[in-house]
This record gives sequence, structure tokens and C-alpha cells, in this order.
Amino acid sequence: MTIKENVEEEEAPLSPMARLMQMPNIDSCIIAMIGFKTKINLDLILDDLKHNVSKHPRFCSKPSDDGATWIKTKVNVEDHVYAPEIDPQETNEDGQAFVDDYISGLTMIPLDRSRPMWDIHILNVKTSDAEAVGVVRCHHSLGDGVSLMSLLVACTRKTSDPEAFPTIPTIKRREPYHLRNEGNFLRSMFVIHSYVILIWNTIVDFIQRLACGLFLKDTEIPLRQGDHIKNNLDRFYHRTVSLDDIRLIKNAMNMTINDVLLGVTQAALSRYLNGRYGGTSTSDQNNLPGRIRHGVTIPVNLRQETGIQPVANMLAKDSQCRWGNYVSSLHFPMSISLKTDPLVNLSKTKSIMDRKKHSLLASLLYSSQEFIINTFGPKVGEVIVERPRSNTTTFVSNIVGPVEDVSLHGNQIAYIALSCYGNGPKGLLIHFISYAEKLIISIRVDPTVIPDPHHLCDEMEESLKAIKDALSRRSNH
Repeated sequence: MTIKENVEEEEAPLSPMARLMQMPNIDSCIIAMIGFKTKINLDLILDDLKHNVSKHPRFCSKPSDDGATWIKTKVNVEDHVYAPEIDPQETNEDGQAFVDDYISGLTMIPLDRSRPMWDIHILNVKTSDAEAVGVVRCHHSLGDGVSLMSLLVACTRKTSDPEAFPTIPTIKRREPYHLRNEGNFLRSMFVIHSYVILIWNTIVDFIQRLACGLFLKDTEIPLRQGDHIKNNLDRFYHRTVSLDDIRLIKNAMNMTINDVLLGVTQAALSRYLNGRYGGTSTSDQNNLPGRIRHGVTIPVNLRQETGIQPVANMLAKDSQCRWGNYVSSLHFPMSISLKTDPLVNLSKTKSIMDRKKHSLLASLLYSSQEFIINTFGPKVGEVIVERPRSNTTTFVSNIVGPVEDVSLHGNQIAYIALSCYGNGPKGLLIHFISYAEKLIISIRVDPTVIPDPHHLCDEMEESLKAIKDALSRRSNH
């Protein structure tokens, strides 16, 4: 058997979105930082990968030279797992700083395209909230955040019952109002009204998206300074808050968790920028200039069933919750301003998102991008996708994680922080990941643009607390 026959066993075409993810201006990697409550046993990780990595087609395949097909190859797991020898003196004083520097350094090391594009780094270093940290990198063309979170959960077991798989909740999209059980006449009227609003919202969103791609750029604010500089060094930070606090606000305001998180983000960025403009970390005086245009890109999961899914179902042919990059996006115009009543941010956010949820733009964008890539090639698709993204400042994503405490090979997971890095705009990335009763806020920043990321995390916590306090005062009245 020749070397080629031994390595290249079979080929499968890349999906249009996977091809797009490999284009130079969009090329990006997903990075997961997983904190553990005990030290990590390297031998257990290697043994598990040797038995299971070949079962997943994307993690045992590499892209062809022209980027059009996946080539299945034999995986030597030792080439993908790194456990650097760490001098205890380097980590005794500040283990968290060592981990932060190590992960930041990974953004300067590209994944090897001559083999499957993923790797794992084991750092048995004590940090502020973990005894060890595992870092998983994989190219975005392998799958989106929902796909990879589902795979991670499939590899774990319940901490309360080490032999049991984690609970996989069934989260379905809300049924449109006009499809609910109503009388025939009322149902007909709701159908007509709903479709008129749906078409109108889609047209408005399309015009907004077109304007964003052609000429409507965000205001040059401190979050965008230096955005044009090709500096690939990124820094990652995370902060943990209570998921119960988010649910409390959600129920009190009759909104979704996504709405709450956007409202908190809007308030936090306003507070942070006010301090930057005022030249201090905190300021009660309004230092914000008027009419700040600040766009946020929000990914939209297009699967019929959202949240974590069984991996076997995702890999099944014609699956409704299929594996891959089945995600589109929408543009959210964020209001940067100081409000006396923090609940105003939430009300505005809910109003805008309610309208955008009743729009077909996200689905139409995905279908049109697939058509353009299949017809004209990924280079044309790259230009169409990159232009609106480069004109916006912030990316905000929310991913559902395990609903209970889970363990990996007996090592209980303390937190899961997910992010992304690579080419493209150097704006602010904020990922929210739920885990058990916690919500992890994970941010990726360019240190030349945001030199004080810890302060930004503080503002996220303070904004959440301010909203809770405002709700408490309102309920007392």
C-alpha cells in the first residue's frame, strides 16, 4: 500500500459555508478554554482520543489543497495533544497570567493544514477558579459553536452519576403566533397580519444590511481604534455570574435570555465607553458624544431544534439539527448612552429583537450565500460576507452549555469559556456560555484597542447588578 493510499482513504465535499470559513479574510478558529477542579491526566485523554477520534469524520479529515473536499486521513493523536512542561516558579505567583499568556500565544500559531485542523493543550496550572485548564482549538470550518458544544457534552458524564450521560434538553423554537390554536376567523386574520409584518420586517432588515455593507460604518470609538491594524495577537478573559440572576430578570421583564444578555451588554459598553471618554475607570458624569453608531453582529442558529443536540443525530443524513456551520447572522443597532433607569436598555432591546425575530432575513442570507458560493465561488462569497462584518464593531453570541455539573474522565469541569480568533475585523467578541447554574462571560480583545479588559468584565457585572436592583425597587413600589 502506498503512502497516499494509507493516508487518503476517502473524500467528501466541503459545504459552502465550510469553504467560506477557510477564505483568507474570514479564516478563523474556535477556541474553548475548559477549567477543571482537579489536575488533568494526560494518559486518559490520549487513550480516549485514540479510541474515539476516528468516529467523527471532521476530526479525522484534512482539507484538500484546493479547499474543496475533506480527505479522510489516519490521525496520530500525539501530534494533536500538547502538555508543556511548566516550571512551578513561573506559575506560583500568578497561574492565571501564565494561562492567559499561553492562550494568547496560540493565536500566533496557525493550525497545520496538512493534518486534521484541531489540537488540545493541557495546562496543569492552578488559576483563580480552576486547578487545571484544557484548551481546545479547531478550525471554524469543522463546525459552529453549537456543533462543538454538542460534541464536548457527548464526551462528558454527570458528576452526580459518573456512568450517566448528561441531560440533553429539548429546546424548540417558539411556534409563530398565527399558527397557534385559535378560532378559524381569528386565525385567518392573524395569518394575514403576521405575513404582512413578516414581509415588512424582512425588507427593512435587508435595506439595513445592504446599507451596512455599502457605506454605513460604525462610529470610530475607542473600541474601534486601531481596528485596521493587522495585529493577530488576541487576549481572552472570562467572568462568571449567576444564571439565576439572568432568569430572574428574564421572567420579570417577560423576555428571552438573549434579550437580557443584549441589554446587559448594551449597558456595560455604555458605562465602559463613558469612562474611556472621561479618562477615568468610572464616571457618573455623561462623557459620551452624541449619535454614536454601534452595530452588533449576532449569530442566528438556523436549526429547527436549538441548543445541545446528540452528536449521532447531527451526523445523520438529512438531519434537521445537522452538524456544521448552519448559522446566519443579524445586525443589532446598539444604543450607546447612559440611562438613569437601567431597565430602559432592556425595554429597547426587547422591542428591537421582537421585530428582528419576526423576519426572514437570516434564512435568506444563508440561502443566498450558499447559492453565491456554489455559483460564483467562495471568493465572491467572502467579499459579500466580509464587508458588513468589517463595518460593525462588536460580535455577541450566546451558547447553551451543559445544564448540570459534568466531568471529563472523572475530572469535574469548573467552567467552559468559548471564543474565536483569526483574520477579519479586530473588534470586540463577547460569548455567553451557560453551564449548570452559572453563566460564563467570555471576551476576546485586541490589547492595543482595549487595554483594560478586566474593567470591561467589571462593567458587565455592575450592569447586571444595576438591573437587578432596579427590578427590586420597582417590585417594592
